Amino acid sequence: MSTTPAMQSHGEIEESAVPGTVHLVDLQHTIATRHAGNQKDIVLVPTPSADPEDPLNWSPKRKHLALACALLYTWFNGIALSVVYSVIVPLSSALSVTVADLNAGTGYMFLFLGWGLLFWQPFALQYGKRLTYLVSLAALTAVTVWGPYARGNGQWIAKSILTGFFAAPIEALPETTIADLFFAHERGTYLGWYAWTLAGSNFFAPVICGFINDGIGYAWVFYIPAIFCAATFVFLLFFMEETNYDRRIIGVVATPESRRSSEKEAAEDAGKEKKVSDDGLERKDRLAVPAGVAPPLEGTSTKTFWQKLSLIDKPRPFMMHYRAWQSLKLLSWPVVFYSGFSYGTYLIYFNILNATASLVLSGPPYNFRPAIVGLTYISCVIGVTAASAFTGVFSDRFIIRLARKNNGISEPEHRLWLFAISTLVIPSSLILWGVGAAHGVHWFGLVFAMGTTAFANTMGVTLSVAYLIDTYRDISGDSLTTCIIIRNTMSFAIGYGITPWVENLGYQNCFISAAFVGLAICSVFLVMVRWGKSLREKKRVHYWAEVKRRMDAGLVH
Repeated sequence: MSTTPAMQSHGEIEESAVPGTVHLVDLQHTIATRHAGNQKDIVLVPTPSADPEDPLNWSPKRKHLALACALLYTWFNGIALSVVYSVIVPLSSALSVTVADLNAGTGYMFLFLGWGLLFWQPFALQYGKRLTYLVSLAALTAVTVWGPYARGNGQWIAKSILTGFFAAPIEALPETTIADLFFAHERGTYLGWYAWTLAGSNFFAPVICGFINDGIGYAWVFYIPAIFCAATFVFLLFFMEETNYDRRIIGVVATPESRRSSEKEAAEDAGKEKKVSDDGLERKDRLAVPAGVAPPLEGTSTKTFWQKLSLIDKPRPFMMHYRAWQSLKLLSWPVVFYSGFSYGTYLIYFNILNATASLVLSGPPYNFRPAIVGLTYISCVIGVTAASAFTGVFSDRFIIRLARKNNGISEPEHRLWLFAISTLVIPSSLILWGVGAAHGVHWFGLVFAMGTTAFANTMGVTLSVAYLIDTYRDISGDSLTTCIIIRNTMSFAIGYGITPWVENLGYQNCFISAAFVGLAICSVFLVMVRWGKSLREKKRVHYWAEVKRRMDAGLVH
């Protein structure tokens, strides 16, 4: 019977295993652990527990409701963060704030969207993700209503800082929720959905805000998103379930029941159909549990509807300060730093686009009204949709295909090959946008560049986060905080720099230089493809020691 370095007995940690390297495809059907019901050779990573309240064991309907709540939060939170992009020029005069200060406010907002996670992510893992979603939405609603009254530079910067702080969970909490709910072979698909709502909301907001400004005034650019945030708060209050779960087993766990099942598999295949349960797991695998743990009984009761409405998660040792400090220490881990750097690189181009779109398209020779500037963002929504499908569903199939060619072993770097496309798209899009704007090309050329930039930006969201979670799934809550801190610190810097950069160099030279810098930076994925595994190996001992400390404290989710 074959085993892998990632296989272990219940309650043990295989410290020789390189973090992220997993036996994903059971080519010989000999691995004694639980498999997916709809793809019988796919190993479930991580192995779920025997508890029916483990989110990994939830039915598809229950999982998808939790996912829908996280995506609704992301969509309307994202819209509230993106109301200014297509109306920068009219807002500047209405609020007595210069364009440079409006862009600087966006920079401060991104800074606190990142650094605010040092509070919110430990808070969510300590007291519950459900409570964090609700508090964030309630506070964001109030701050968004303040928007049309934030006149002058001081108030606008203060409003932007508070917006960034209270909206910060959008940057890491939904990804953590997805990691709670789904297995490695399907995680990319749902991260693609998250990327679509995150980037799509950022690009959809300018579409509607231009019309809102032209039709009923700039104040409603803030009021309408606030109303939808309040409505989302009510929906999550009644339907968002807590996904925190104190996991006592990690990785791929050897199970006696699965061992016996694999010995009978040939007879089962020849003699009868396999029964598949509602949660997508084969019946024999659904009852396969780690040694020493009783299998779940048929009809085991779950939480009642009212129990699911509890705002406070189960008590845990107070570890918020420890988690915040660990997130800062993870800055020295190469994979974590690369993920944040990659994510930040692609977000920078999103910020450059948003900072210049209204200026370019509302000025000569285009002279678009704010509503028409907003409509051009439809191309961005199309780009986001295409990239979400490509880096979501396709990337999961892609890594399974590469794992089959690699004797069933999946490496996190397999997914990075998809960056080859965005590495070429980014410089091409920037040159088309900048040179096109400088020479007054037909507006379709600029709109096309917006769409392809959004495509590459969304690829950066999905692939960077998926690479990080694939590598360090058991500490992903804290490592995502580190990733977002890096990403948003980079965004803060570009928020301050983009206006003088364009003014001093002009559109053509600014975007040509940005294109070649982007080509060089995006090509760094080749370094990780070549040396990523050795870098993961260097942090192997530190990683498993950290996981063990968290398991002993009941803090592995």
